[in-house]
Amino acid sequence: MRTVLVIAGVLAIGVCGAMCGQEPEPAPPDAPVANAVAAHKPVPGEVFELLKAKEKGSVSLEEVLAKRRSVRSFRDEDLSMEAKGQLLWAAQGVTSERGFRTAPSAGATYPLEVYLVDRAVVYKYAPSSHSIKAVKVGDMRGELSAACMGQRSVAEAGVVFVFGAVFERTMGRYRARADRYVYVEAGHAGQNVLLEAVALGLGAVPVGAYDDAKVKEVVGMPEEEEAVYVIPVGVPR
Repeated sequence: MRTVLVIAGVLAIGVCGAMCGQEPEPAPPDAPVANAVAAHKPVPGEVFELLKAKEKGSVSLEEVLAKRRSVRSFRDEDLSMEAKGQLLWAAQGVTSERGFRTAPSAGATYPLEVYLVDRAVVYKYAPSSHSIKAVKVGDMRGELSAACMGQRSVAEAGVVFVFGAVFERTMGRYRARADRYVYVEAGHAGQNVLLEAVALGLGAVPVGAYDDAKVKEVVGMPEEEEAVYVIPVGVPR
């Protein structure tokens, strides 16, 4: 079910303003998503629509490339929903009416699925609607860190991106070469997250050492998906 807290909140503010003889103050641009998630404990299956991603920033691509470094130490801070949405869009956002995405895909088969693990919920990203669905409730970063050989960056990050892949989507067209195409695509999408993190003033690090089955279990991937990439993102310490 899609959350309706935004509408209820706006109506409540309007009624209070009228009764008190005051005009309600306009909410900041990221208030709908941020308030809905912050004031409401999601349940598995609940869907949250994200704000439209920005397609023009204040930092050049060349500057982002020059500044990108692996960051493994993070402050104990959550990321805004706007930042989370922007990073998800960078990973697999739709950028054309034909459904093409930010990262190239062999034959546009799009085998990747993206999970966002934050302090309270594991979400799964839906590129076509630019929305997230709650998969699990609870802080899974500790368990995910254990599945990643105890790497502290995973436990301390504001959010952790986990890429799953449905190899059959690409295998049906490319057969024996499908595996390499899927992993190459994961690299494209992962680099997008790393660069977007720099553009947002954040830090990130790619993680390849993990127990595939345990990562899959922690984030709640279905049977047909396999874990292929883990990227913790946060405010650099």
